Amino acid sequence: MARALSIREAVPEDLDALVALEHAAFVSDRAERRAIRHAIRSASMTVLSALVEDGAEAVLVGAATLERRRGSRIARLSSIAIAPARSGLGLGGLLLAAAEEDARAHGCERLRLEVRSDNTLGIRFYERRDYRRFTVVEDYYEDGMSAWRYEKALGA
Repeated sequence: MARALSIREAVPEDLDALVALEHAAFVSDRAERRAIRHAIRSASMTVLSALVEDGAEAVLVGAATLERRRGSRIARLSSIAIAPARSGLGLGGLLLAAAEEDARAHGCERLRLEVRSDNTLGIRFYERRDYRRFTVVEDYYEDGMSAWRYEKALGA
């Protein structure tokens, strides 16, 4: 049984587990290994890893990727992934809160993200956390699905 959850910035040693999580969590529109490696090393991105202590080892069960641009007060949550076996346990909310805190710590006042227009669970998840849809981007995903773009003011 999992004893403790921790969320920390990803390190290069997390790469294999992050790639495996990406493949387990998403059917399409997956980040490639080199993109994940770049995100871990980038000064303008943060990859957060959620780990649970299972016995003597820590197992990566979730991740969130944030992007920032120099001079902008808006961060973008480009990905949030939860291991399918850990879905429904509140990890998404914990990762999102950690992502919001990371954006604030980097001087960002708002956080934006995209959600597939057919992802009713994701839409409900973000709307319950005060994200507001501000536009629709047609033909956004690999399969032609549109994205609903959301934003939240982060406050102090």
